Amino acid sequence: MAKGYWVVTYRAIHNPEAFARYASLAPAAVQAHGGRFLVRGMAAKVYEAGIQQRVVVIEFDSLAQALSAHDTPAYQAALRELAGAAVERDLRIVEGLG
Repeated sequence: MAKGYWVVTYRAIHNPEAFARYASLAPAAVQAHGGRFLVRGMAAKVYEAGIQQRVVVIEFDSLAQALSAHDTPAYQAALRELAGAAVERDLRIVEGLG
């Protein structure tokens, strides 16, 4: 069974306090559903149209697990901390290659 991944890139963090609240809640919510943080931090180098900003990659044992983790009440509560224009980000859930 192929693994599932969350790939999150931030274009901007407009409200660091809201982001900090999100960051205090989200890891436990993700880990409770089997998510393992592989990458969490600033890009070491950017190319092409890249932005020097935060990147997060989280691995799950399956795509179904990655999808369902996003919709849990605990993660949705964390996500509410980013309501409005607190951050500009892109979260993609993708299936691994094998």
